Amino acid sequence: MNDLNTTLVIGATGTTGRRVAAGLIAEGHRVKAAGRSATPVDGAQAVRFDWNEPATWDEALDGVDRAYLVPPIGSCDPAAVMLPFLRRARTAGVHRAVLLSSSAIPAGGPAVGQVHQALPGLFAQWAVLRPSWFMQNFADSTPHGRSIRDEGVIMSASGEGRVGFVDADDIAAVAVRALTDDQAPNTDLILTGPQTLSYADVAAVITEATGRPVVHRQLTFEQLRDRWAAEIPLEFATMLAGMDRAIAEGAEDRTSDTVYRLTGRAPGTFRAFVEREVARSI
Repeated sequence: MNDLNTTLVIGATGTTGRRVAAGLIAEGHRVKAAGRSATPVDGAQAVRFDWNEPATWDEALDGVDRAYLVPPIGSCDPAAVMLPFLRRARTAGVHRAVLLSSSAIPAGGPAVGQVHQALPGLFAQWAVLRPSWFMQNFADSTPHGRSIRDEGVIMSASGEGRVGFVDADDIAAVAVRALTDDQAPNTDLILTGPQTLSYADVAAVITEATGRPVVHRQLTFEQLRDRWAAEIPLEFATMLAGMDRAIAEGAEDRTSDTVYRLTGRAPGTFRAFVEREVARSI
């Protein structure tokens, strides 16, 4: 451990952020936990941060030399706020940045793809995490989680397409390594679980693990877009529905060895994730 290293974790109470913060703290690293409400995080210094409020940026950046970046939720143009922040971060002394992106978005692509493309020109040490779809998308109060709980249904426009669903625990473990290892990856990293599953496969695993019937209901692109648009801006809903259509065309039917290669442990299976969620709810 180097006591001089302090990591800013943006979104420190979110799905990956809280896991990254916990992983860093467990290894003895200093953490500044940033979020819109400055929620206390055990072992970390909490600070208020909002991408859309530049007045909150300087306090968040004070004394940190590396950062875990979670883009603003629901934004189709995160670069508009992220790039000015990252330029300020570089001036403030941040020298390593790890960006959470998506396997579906390459460098230079839409949304966070523009930030991905710019990152190597801003920091000498960097990594872009490009996880496949989160296993956590099927739990708690997420749209899939609600439809599973309320209707016994998973709705998608993914057809029979397969996805290498990945556990947020594994994403965070890779992020900790990318933030703290002597050499930063200086590349983008595709993160997946150990196998690919269709949404029908997912429904079957949940059924077997919970004893409650769950089925996959296939929607059209338009139906899914309109379903998302009831909760989020239409432009973002259209982009998400387009990602489902890409799944149907085979874009996410792949696995990678990244989790094992960077952490030394195999990525968790979807069945293990569901069994853990069932145990947690008892």
